[in-house]
This record gives sequence, structure tokens and C-alpha cells, in this order.
Amino acid sequence: MFSAFIASTRRQSNSWILGLVQESHMSSATQATHTVTPYKLHRLDHGPDTQVSYTRDEALKYYRQMRTIRVMETTAGNLYKAKIIRGFCHLYSGQEAVAVGMEAAITPDDSVITAYRAHGWTHVRGIPVHGVLAELTGRKTGCAFGKGGSMHMYTKNFYGGNGIVGAQVPLGAGIALAHKYKGDNNVCIALYGDGAANQGQLFEAFNMAKLWDLPCIFVCENNGFGMGTSAERASASTTYYTRGDYVPGLWVDGMDILAVKEATRFARDYVLKHGPILIETETYRYHGHSMSDPGTSYRTREEIQEVRQKRDPIGKFADVIVNSGTVTKEEIKKIEDEIKKEVADAAELSKTDPELAPEELYNYIISNPPAGMKIRGCDDTIWASTK
Repeated sequence: MFSAFIASTRRQSNSWILGLVQESHMSSATQATHTVTPYKLHRLDHGPDTQVSYTRDEALKYYRQMRTIRVMETTAGNLYKAKIIRGFCHLYSGQEAVAVGMEAAITPDDSVITAYRAHGWTHVRGIPVHGVLAELTGRKTGCAFGKGGSMHMYTKNFYGGNGIVGAQVPLGAGIALAHKYKGDNNVCIALYGDGAANQGQLFEAFNMAKLWDLPCIFVCENNGFGMGTSAERASASTTYYTRGDYVPGLWVDGMDILAVKEATRFARDYVLKHGPILIETETYRYHGHSMSDPGTSYRTREEIQEVRQKRDPIGKFADVIVNSGTVTKEEIKKIEDEIKKEVADAAELSKTDPELAPEELYNYIISNPPAGMKIRGCDDTIWASTK
């Protein structure tokens, strides 16, 4: 497995070098073009463009978003180690290009639903760092009033954050059905990991989505490991982009934000005209499956370090935009300093913000409850009002 991984890393590194050489010769400081690793296609006559243009403003925005997620996740890990965050905590470090790249290609009216590695997606969908960290620490200023924690974060058109492996995929198909039923010309992105790719409910959802030609983009975030089991040990077929069978698919380098953005732009246009598509983003997580997993018992520290050095989505994007002349190293440093302060300030608030009052636990359980309705607590001695 590791030798195949190294070969893949070298091939992708060569493609990035080609892109950097091409960009270094561009004279424009406000717009540039980047060459991405070629996509792999399944049941598609053509795929996304491999020449992807971006503006200076986009470069600054994407870099800030990815770096913010990285620093936020590092901070969350430290808060967990300090026992300020409790329960489950799944960090997104290493996979930032997927969330930021996809969000860049959709609209606020499009929908997203994902699994429990949801902090990064919550942020790009519109929740400030403070709202994410406060949710993790169980404060009422969190995006779900401190009720959801790491795995259950929500905002407008973002449906979580789901704790049951693979269960968000048929829900995503249902959200896509709602978009088609309403005729609003929007799509749903339903994400899952390689560890969930063998779930039977995925294939049921693929079937129904194709029968009804639903505007659904199914996305396998392949980070190489389902908990502590490598993809090669868990799946007879690891070409996840082909596993929709009759559903067309494409593979994209998930460590290249511009490749992800262009693939998502292509997919969004496709599903609105032809029905569902499946995208596999080949990415990597730096931490363990969750904070209780050190992440080094099933892979070597050297493997993790090599990815950080050669494929890191943030470092590679910084090289791209600096070499193209669209952004300077000084601007990168300024952004990083601003993010450190923003996240540090949010972390301090998340430690001291008030917790939810106990009676609030019984609210927002039922939509529009009848007047005077009572909710049963953990035993018959507790009956609380609800709203």
C-alpha cells in the first residue's frame, strides 16, 4: 500500500510542478491559470477542464478559508486535550481543499449534508469560528446552542453533521428530491468517507437518485482510512468514483483546491441537466479518526510527514498563488497572523460563554408543538414545557 501511495504522491507532485512552471511565466497579477492533475472519468464523454483560472481575490479568499479551518482544528484539538471539549471530536486537518473548493463552486441556496467530520464544512457554509468552537465546548453561543457538539452542527442549507455511518447519503438524495420537486434549480452535495463506501444504503440511494434523475452530487472523501483500516483492506474495489455503476463518476485530486472547484462546477452543471454524479476526492487526514485515535498504529509517522511536505493542500496552494504573482509572501504572512488572532479570540470566548439553561434541553424537539405540550424527561418525574 505504502509503495503505491508514494508513487501516487510523486505523480501528483510532478503535475503540480508543471502547473507552477506555467504560472510563473504569467504576466498578470490579478488573474492566473493553473494546470491540475488530469481527472479520471466513468461513463462520461468529457470531464472538467484541466486548465483552471482564478483571480487574485479568489486566491486570497480560498487561502484564508483553508488556513482558518486548519488553525481552528488545531485549536479544537488543543481544547480537547485540555478536557474543555468532551465527547467525540473528528478533525478535518488535511482535507480543507475539499470543503473550500466545493463551496466555491456552488451557491448559498444549494444544500450540503456530510458525515461527522463536519467542522470545516460548517465554517465554509457560513458559521464563524466562534460558532464552531462554542458548539464544541457546549456553549449556547454555538451554532446548535451547544446541543450538538462535534458531530451535529447545522446552518441554513447545511444539514449536518450526521453520526451514523453512511446515513446522510439517502438523506442527501431526499434533499435533492426536494430541490427537484420545487424546481428551484439547486443541487445537494452528499458527502461520505471511504469507510462508509460499502454501506448498502449508499447503493439504494444511488439507485433511487438515478431512477428519478435527482440533482445530487455524491462525494466520497477518500482519505485513505476508514477509522484504522486502510481502503485497500476494506474494499474489493477502491476506484470509488466508478462504484455508482450506472451513475457517472469522476476522480479528482482532493489536495488541489482548484481541481476540486472545477470538478464541482462541472458536476453541478451536469446534475441539473442529467441527474446524479459521483465524485471521489483523493485526500488525506493528518490526525487520527477521532481524538481518541493517535493515528499512528496503522500508518507510519513518515507517511504522514511525507504528505505534509509534498501534498499539503494549503502549502501547495500558497506556492501556486505566490509563483503566479497574484499574491505575495507578505500577504500570506499577514493573513496567517490575522487568523491566529481571530481563532485565539474565539477560543477564549468559547471557554467562558454561558452554557444552555437546563430547561432549554426540551425546546426545539418538535416543529410547532401545540400549546401546553409537555416533554418527558429521563423518567416520569420530569415533564417540561417545550417550544
